[in-house]
Amino acid sequence: MSPGPLSAVERKECLDSFLKLGICLELAEAAASLGWKSPSSIQEQAIPHLLQGKDVIGLAQTGSGKTGAFALPILQSLMDKPQDFYALVLSPTRELAIQISEQIEALGSGIGVKCAVLVGGIDMMAQAISIAKRPHVIVGTPGRVVDHLSNTKGFSLKQLKHLVLDEADKLLDMDFEQEIDQILKVIPRGEERRTQLFSATMTNKVQKLQRACLVKPVKVEVASKYSTVDTLRQQYVFIPAKYKDCYLAYVLNELSGSTSMIFTRTCDSTRRIALMLRNLGFGAVPIHGQMSQPKRLGALNKFKGGERNILVATDVASRGLDIHDVDLVLNYDIPQNSKDYVHRVGRTARAGRSGRSVTMVTQYDVEMYQKIEHLTGVKMELFKAERDEVLILLERVSEAQRLATMQMKESDGGKGGGMKRGRGDGADEGGREKGGGGAAGRGGGGRGGSRGGG
Repeated sequence: MSPGPLSAVERKECLDSFLKLGICLELAEAAASLGWKSPSSIQEQAIPHLLQGKDVIGLAQTGSGKTGAFALPILQSLMDKPQDFYALVLSPTRELAIQISEQIEALGSGIGVKCAVLVGGIDMMAQAISIAKRPHVIVGTPGRVVDHLSNTKGFSLKQLKHLVLDEADKLLDMDFEQEIDQILKVIPRGEERRTQLFSATMTNKVQKLQRACLVKPVKVEVASKYSTVDTLRQQYVFIPAKYKDCYLAYVLNELSGSTSMIFTRTCDSTRRIALMLRNLGFGAVPIHGQMSQPKRLGALNKFKGGERNILVATDVASRGLDIHDVDLVLNYDIPQNSKDYVHRVGRTARAGRSGRSVTMVTQYDVEMYQKIEHLTGVKMELFKAERDEVLILLERVSEAQRLATMQMKESDGGKGGGMKRGRGDGADEGGREKGGGGAAGRGGGGRGGSRGGG
């Protein structure tokens, strides 16, 4: 799902445009080899300031190329003065940290850059070994970085030259303030390091963090405050709450063949919906905060690799995940915070491509739906779903729901529903899948199905 190789003409245009920003040939070639055709808007605006050694605040939507904006200048200055523990990138989630690290290593492969990823859910000892190899760049979540600073011998950031706070609004929403403060106390002061802060939104908390971290920053802004991109078709479907799963199956059938992300409010509903959809023959896989790290990465890779075409997620997955080519974002549960709507639908219509979002609105969600329209300034269009057509699926969906409930109880081993990190959190036991067909209910063929359930 990543961009394909560039033609000779595209490659030349890419090299010229990055060289024009001040990026050296070696790194411009690395960008071209990743399939980048030209610098994104945030890269064009931020890179020249960063190369001049200024602190930068970047306000940009998810999918805008932020990682390249901070990684290229860091790598270029690292080439001039190679040093261990040169840069620290803080990220709100494990998946985003892993992705940032992969992109930095890909961009820096020609100069032999080494990264260590410090995130929860992975063995501390294995991470301590990677720290002992003295990497150039540390990418991590604040809590685990603090754990290593306290407990891992020989790990010090006293010589740090670059600090990056990515998705700063989310870092603060997730109450990482204390950990960030602890990190700030053990790294060089603001005047002695460069600091970059990237955020989708500028909240009061982010402004406070900016004052604590940055020195005379330059502000670069790509998106208007809460904008959604023009290539996104935003729709809603008004539904009775008791038939929500039925409408979900109907929408997925109508848009079968799409690569879809479905957002739910809780870990349990993520799990239940993924199982129910698999019982209906859709290729669904869940990702949520209570899954073990290997399972989360496994699910993500199945989706990114095209083995499954529906990812059911909580909001933990709605920020920063570098998933290309999502055709459809489906808000099964309307987000409680209307800013989260912008981040969720930011998974589709990326990099100039078109995309669609469908938000399911029950009788209890009308106020929230109106708030979202007010915030984005976009009036959603109605997704046509005739009630009688939808309810043809009711019998099959009810059976799939019943099976999903049984499967969840089974995988929890009957321990009062507490989530066990065993079979159940993957919702991905191949034997449970009923192949092909989707939830068509119209003779089982025709428009139903989701590429044979993966």
